[in-house]
Amino acid sequence: MFGGIDLGAANAKCVLMDANGVTLSKAACKTGASFASAAERVFADAIAALALSPGEAAGQRRAEIEAVCSTGYGRASTGLASLTRTEISCQALGCAHYFPGRALTIVDIGGQDTKVIRLDSTGARTDFRMNRKCAAGTGAFLEEMAHRLDIPLAEFDRMARTTSASAPISSFCTVFAATELIARIRTGESKESIIRGIFVSLVKRVRELDPLDGDVALTGGVVAYHAVVADLLSAEIGRRVLVPPDPQFTGALGAALVALKARGARGPE
Repeated sequence: MFGGIDLGAANAKCVLMDANGVTLSKAACKTGASFASAAERVFADAIAALALSPGEAAGQRRAEIEAVCSTGYGRASTGLASLTRTEISCQALGCAHYFPGRALTIVDIGGQDTKVIRLDSTGARTDFRMNRKCAAGTGAFLEEMAHRLDIPLAEFDRMARTTSASAPISSFCTVFAATELIARIRTGESKESIIRGIFVSLVKRVRELDPLDGDVALTGGVVAYHAVVADLLSAEIGRRVLVPPDPQFTGALGAALVALKARGARGPE
């Protein structure tokens, strides 16, 4: 087996695959204060999620893992991995795995940053840009808005889908947007329309990074838990965006593919 660990600023993800590139298990957990601890925890959880034969111990399956590649912010902080790659490389590999032979513009919305990665039809990267100086357009922005509204973030997607109206949130800055929320509440806007407006603001911030032409694939934890983002981005660019299965695991999947290919194993056909 081969493993990929994506140590993001907010969450750690792990994918285990076989020598044919078939995903066998995956796991995710909060990163917390220690990348090393998060890597150990998510790796153990992915092994525990494997289908075990009667009497077979998790330790036996762990011994079957030939190579592990780590990616993400904390990729250099774990001794589990014999290989490391940037999150840009692994996101590209993961998306190309799901959408082979297609030129793609990948939009990865994570907890702390938003990345736009361009691939040609062979899967080679041709361009890349990142928003890393501001929380706007990221998961951190949504978390702060949820805190200000005193509504669980898990409720955001459901509430945004109950209305077609969206309260305009014109400030991209998280601090100023929080002030705007208070003003919207005072003028009688419903919380549902405010939440939809928050998602619209996030989508517009992403659109500012890149014109998003061609086929667009959307990845990351934000779209995994808030599918309304894919709907709103589709409406913004005028065509349906592609969302891979389990979009928060695309980077970990790409890392596992790196581990597989580095050992000369037969890749996915």
